Amino acid sequence: MTAEELVDGFERCTLDSFHHADHVRVVWTYLQRMPTAEALQRFREALQRFAAHQGKPSLYHETITCAYVFLVNERMSVEPSASWEDFCRANDDLLRWRPSILGRYYRPETLGSELARRVFILPDRALQYL
Repeated sequence: MTAEELVDGFERCTLDSFHHADHVRVVWTYLQRMPTAEALQRFREALQRFAAHQGKPSLYHETITCAYVFLVNERMSVEPSASWEDFCRANDDLLRWRPSILGRYYRPETLGSELARRVFILPDRALQYL
Protein backbone atom coordinates (compact mmCIF):
# COMPACT_ATOMS: atom_id res chain seq x y z
CA MET A 1 0.00 0.00 0.00
CA THR A 2 1.35 3.43 -0.87
CA ALA A 3 1.68 6.17 1.71
CA GLU A 4 -1.14 8.05 -0.03
CA GLU A 5 -3.47 5.06 0.21
CA LEU A 6 -2.58 4.48 3.84
CA VAL A 7 -3.16 8.11 4.86
CA ASP A 8 -6.39 8.30 2.89
CA GLY A 9 -7.72 5.05 4.35
CA PHE A 10 -6.72 6.12 7.84
CA GLU A 11 -8.31 9.56 7.59
CA ARG A 12 -11.50 8.21 6.01
CA CYS A 13 -11.62 5.29 8.48
CA THR A 14 -11.78 2.72 5.69
CA LEU A 15 -8.80 0.56 6.73
CA ASP A 16 -9.54 -2.93 8.01
CA SER A 17 -6.50 -2.80 10.25
CA PHE A 18 -4.10 -0.15 11.47
CA HIS A 19 -1.05 -1.59 13.19
CA HIS A 20 1.74 0.19 15.04
CA ALA A 21 4.06 0.42 12.01
CA ASP A 22 1.15 1.97 10.08
CA HIS A 23 0.82 4.62 12.80
CA VAL A 24 4.50 5.45 12.45
CA ARG A 25 4.28 5.59 8.66
CA VAL A 26 1.33 7.99 8.75
CA VAL A 27 3.19 10.22 11.23
CA TRP A 28 6.30 10.10 9.03
CA THR A 29 4.19 11.04 6.00
CA TYR A 30 2.52 13.93 7.81
CA LEU A 31 5.89 15.23 9.00
CA GLN A 32 7.18 15.12 5.43
CA ARG A 33 4.32 17.41 4.38
CA MET A 34 3.68 19.82 7.24
CA PRO A 35 5.17 21.46 10.33
CA THR A 36 5.35 19.39 13.50
CA ALA A 37 2.53 21.15 15.35
CA GLU A 38 0.17 20.72 12.39
CA ALA A 39 1.18 17.07 11.93
CA LEU A 40 0.60 16.39 15.61
CA GLN A 41 -2.84 17.98 15.59
CA ARG A 42 -3.91 16.25 12.40
CA PHE A 43 -2.70 12.85 13.61
CA ARG A 44 -4.33 13.24 17.03
CA GLU A 45 -7.69 14.15 15.52
CA ALA A 46 -7.57 11.42 12.87
CA LEU A 47 -6.49 8.76 15.37
CA GLN A 48 -9.28 9.68 17.78
CA ARG A 49 -11.77 9.57 14.91
CA PHE A 50 -10.39 6.21 13.72
CA ALA A 51 -10.59 4.69 17.23
CA ALA A 52 -14.17 5.94 17.65
CA HIS A 53 -15.12 4.58 14.23
CA GLN A 54 -13.74 1.18 15.27
CA GLY A 55 -15.92 1.34 18.39
CA LYS A 56 -12.85 1.62 20.63
CA PRO A 57 -12.46 5.29 21.58
CA SER A 58 -10.89 4.30 24.91
CA LEU A 59 -7.84 2.94 23.06
CA TYR A 60 -6.68 6.46 22.23
CA HIS A 61 -3.73 7.46 24.43
CA GLU A 62 -2.56 11.08 24.36
CA THR A 63 0.90 10.54 25.82
CA ILE A 64 1.78 7.63 23.54
CA THR A 65 0.47 9.49 20.50
CA CYS A 66 2.37 12.70 21.19
CA ALA A 67 5.56 10.93 22.26
CA TYR A 68 5.71 8.96 19.00
CA VAL A 69 5.11 12.06 16.89
CA PHE A 70 7.96 13.84 18.67
CA LEU A 71 10.28 10.81 18.42
CA VAL A 72 9.62 10.37 14.70
CA ASN A 73 10.20 14.09 14.18
CA GLU A 74 13.48 13.97 16.09
CA ARG A 75 14.73 10.95 14.14
CA MET A 76 13.70 12.50 10.81
CA SER A 77 15.80 15.57 11.58
CA VAL A 78 18.94 13.39 11.52
CA GLU A 79 18.43 12.59 7.85
CA PRO A 80 15.56 14.71 6.50
CA SER A 81 15.70 13.41 2.94
CA ALA A 82 15.62 9.72 3.86
CA SER A 83 12.98 7.60 2.16
CA TRP A 84 10.47 5.66 4.25
CA GLU A 85 12.48 2.47 3.66
CA ASP A 86 15.72 4.15 4.77
CA PHE A 87 13.97 5.60 7.80
CA CYS A 88 12.71 2.12 8.76
CA ARG A 89 16.18 0.60 8.46
CA ALA A 90 17.71 3.32 10.61
CA ASN A 91 14.91 3.39 13.20
CA ASP A 92 13.59 -0.11 13.65
CA ASP A 93 13.17 0.57 17.39
CA LEU A 94 10.34 2.98 16.55
CA LEU A 95 8.52 0.30 14.57
CA ARG A 96 8.40 -2.32 17.34
CA TRP A 97 5.35 -2.14 19.56
CA ARG A 98 6.67 -4.66 22.10
CA PRO A 99 8.99 -3.85 23.64
CA SER A 100 8.13 -0.23 23.08
CA ILE A 101 10.81 2.44 22.88
CA LEU A 102 8.67 4.44 25.28
CA GLY A 103 9.92 2.17 28.06
CA ARG A 104 13.18 4.13 27.86
CA TYR A 105 11.33 7.35 28.60
CA TYR A 106 8.38 6.40 30.83
CA ARG A 107 7.73 4.22 33.85
CA PRO A 108 5.01 1.60 33.17
CA GLU A 109 2.73 3.06 35.84
CA THR A 110 2.93 6.46 34.17
CA LEU A 111 1.88 5.17 30.75
CA GLY A 112 -0.77 3.02 32.40
CA SER A 113 -2.35 5.97 34.17
CA GLU A 114 -5.65 7.56 33.23
CA LEU A 115 -3.95 10.96 33.28
CA ALA A 116 -1.45 9.87 30.58
CA ARG A 117 -4.37 8.69 28.43
CA ARG A 118 -6.01 12.11 28.63
CA VAL A 119 -3.07 14.56 28.54
CA PHE A 120 0.53 14.49 27.36
CA ILE A 121 2.84 13.65 30.24
CA LEU A 122 6.52 14.54 29.99
CA PRO A 123 8.92 11.59 30.21
CA ASP A 124 9.56 10.54 33.80
CA ARG A 125 12.37 8.04 33.43
CA ALA A 126 16.03 8.98 33.16
CA LEU A 127 17.49 7.90 29.85
CA GLN A 128 20.25 5.37 29.99
CA TYR A 129 22.45 5.57 26.95
CA LEU A 130 24.75 2.71 26.14
